[in-house]
Amino acid sequence: MPCYFLAFFYFIQIIIGGCVIRFFLVLLAAFVWPEWAMAEGFTNLDMTDTQRGIYTVLIFLIAYGFVMTEEFTHLSKSKPVILAAAIIWAHAAILATEKGVPTEQLHAAFEHGLKEYAELMLFLLVAMTFINAMAERNVFEALRSWLVRKQFGYRQLFLITGVITFFLSSVADNLTSALLVGAVVLAVGADNPKFISVGFVNLVVAANAGGAFCPFGDITTLMVWQAEYAEFFDFFKLFIPSVVNYAVPAAVMYFAVPDEYPKATEEKAVAMKSGAITICALFMLTIATAVSFKQVLHLPPFMGMMAGLSVLMLFGYFIKTRYTIEGEERFDIFNNVRHAEWDTLLFFFGVVFAVGGLGYIGYLELLSGAMYEGLGATTANIMVGIISAIVDNIPVMFAVLNMGLDMDLYQWLLVTLTAGVGGSMLSIGSAAGVALMGQSDRKYTFFSHLKWTPAIAVGYVASIFTHYLING
Repeated sequence: MPCYFLAFFYFIQIIIGGCVIRFFLVLLAAFVWPEWAMAEGFTNLDMTDTQRGIYTVLIFLIAYGFVMTEEFTHLSKSKPVILAAAIIWAHAAILATEKGVPTEQLHAAFEHGLKEYAELMLFLLVAMTFINAMAERNVFEALRSWLVRKQFGYRQLFLITGVITFFLSSVADNLTSALLVGAVVLAVGADNPKFISVGFVNLVVAANAGGAFCPFGDITTLMVWQAEYAEFFDFFKLFIPSVVNYAVPAAVMYFAVPDEYPKATEEKAVAMKSGAITICALFMLTIATAVSFKQVLHLPPFMGMMAGLSVLMLFGYFIKTRYTIEGEERFDIFNNVRHAEWDTLLFFFGVVFAVGGLGYIGYLELLSGAMYEGLGATTANIMVGIISAIVDNIPVMFAVLNMGLDMDLYQWLLVTLTAGVGGSMLSIGSAAGVALMGQSDRKYTFFSHLKWTPAIAVGYVASIFTHYLING
């Protein structure tokens, strides 16, 4: 093993500690020793033992280091991974040329990732546009003002905001759900930092758990559905395990919430703008259309989402020409498209192509052998959730999907559950946690979340056991 690998491992061990690093050494060993590869069935370059191949792994690790430190560097997470993806594929192309691989085969491998990204990107773009349109029509702001004006006690708000976030994240992504409800927690808990701290931990757990049982709730769940490893309604078998995953830590944290009432506020009611309810109904209809395109017509669900987007555009034109009242900002659907989370969409592009490039070189095959053949599917899928607490679950799940694993429905649902909720164990394990740390003005931090990690871990184990009892 090259000396710089040893230095890198030693540096990480100093930071993380021996117990955790031993696990990651096992995983990274699959990147270095080709003997871990499966004996047959390679559809990649099988050049993992080359210096150029190892260099691409280092490029990916460095890029992901920047992603993990986004909170401190303020460098958008999409920028380093897109650059890493370009460098990795450039080296993959050189390796393919050295091996004498026809250009057509190289293009086919590249276009496989392009197809996967295009389908998911269009699907997510439509979902984000609908969420932005509802936000622009004051749907979420009206909900926030209603909760603030009701003057609930802190413990009541703890339960209400958690349940709302859980169900909202099943149709909106966990980041959007956590930020929207987080604004409520900040508004009512302005004079109580303790409530904000534990309330934000509650929102992170609720957002991640709620997104696990519905394909629209989390990108990783959507990826499994789009890859056709499970049907749409199969994911609802994870509803009860997801509830358990949220309820266990919430029950523990509930008693840490101050049994008090926030100070009275003069919050004014916020009225929804014209067409708000109709847009909400159109979003539900669009979800039904996407499911129908997949289940009935056997077409990619993004086509159903695009059909829904066209209806939203036509309705937006109707609002703009007929229902815009005096003093109300004109509805512009393309403004909602512009405000989609492009950093997330481009980050996803970088992840898909970076991981795809590493897979083409042969590293996913080795990782599959190290984890799924060495540890077994159940243990490996549980470890995927633990890894997701440190590394974003999108590249982790994309890697799993591209390993060519032969697992039954129970195992695919298990990895969907663990990848979706595993990020709750650390504040940096999900986009919701990272975003709330930035929103909280240091009232919610990595260490304030870490205090509740044991309770969240118990919920993680309990949800897996519940999945086994119900679906095993």
